[in-house]
Amino acid sequence: MSGARVLVVEHEDGTGPAQVGERLAGQGLVIDLCRPWAGDALPRTLGGHDALLVLGGSMGPYDEERAPWLPAVRELLRQAVDRDVPTLGICLGMELLTVACGGEVRHAARPEVGLCDLTLLQEAAGDRLFGPFADPAVRLRAVQWHWEETGTLPGGAVPLLASERCAHQAYRIGTAVWGVQFHPEVLADDIRTWGTSDVGPLHALGLDPAAVVAEVAREETRLRTLWGAFAEQWGEIVADRHAAARC
Repeated sequence: MSGARVLVVEHEDGTGPAQVGERLAGQGLVIDLCRPWAGDALPRTLGGHDALLVLGGSMGPYDEERAPWLPAVRELLRQAVDRDVPTLGICLGMELLTVACGGEVRHAARPEVGLCDLTLLQEAAGDRLFGPFADPAVRLRAVQWHWEETGTLPGGAVPLLASERCAHQAYRIGTAVWGVQFHPEVLADDIRTWGTSDVGPLHALGLDPAAVVAEVAREETRLRTLWGAFAEQWGEIVADRHAAARC
């Protein structure tokens, strides 16, 4: 049991940590779920936490009128980068990390929704989080659900993954801060409500919401295995940092 505390920021109902949270809890990490959309107060610093997990949401990283807590999240992300605190930003979380650290987020020319193949870049082989998955025999597929994307990386960011439509699917800042554009946390049931709420935008892309969910359901076992292992790899990084700090 590690006892490391992870601050998890959830931006709206239905976008929780899902299987990533389940895997981290299974490793003995303590999950502090903060829901500012429901009135929870975000901590001003990371002093009481060993790691930071920032989840996705339907808003963009600049939508402060809709989500007035976004500046506070960006500040926590900057603190994490300054202190090299283990951090994982997912989708909107990555976009907030990009903006917080001086990069640029733009509207995607070709939004990605549903399953998508990912390509590991050369730098990923030596990365502690993605290195274990740098096996040519392993097909990396993940759920995508984004209309925004990182156009310009923050200074010093190391690109790790790309896809056909999106050049920056994952990057690292420092040794322990990662952003991923895809959704390692979700399975079919998690995105079912997303398809219901995004019917218009999905139809505009020529996509049928039910078909998107069905495709993810067919890959459920592989997604659970692959991205569950990814979550546990990040959990090990958090636990190791926590143990080292106590020595």
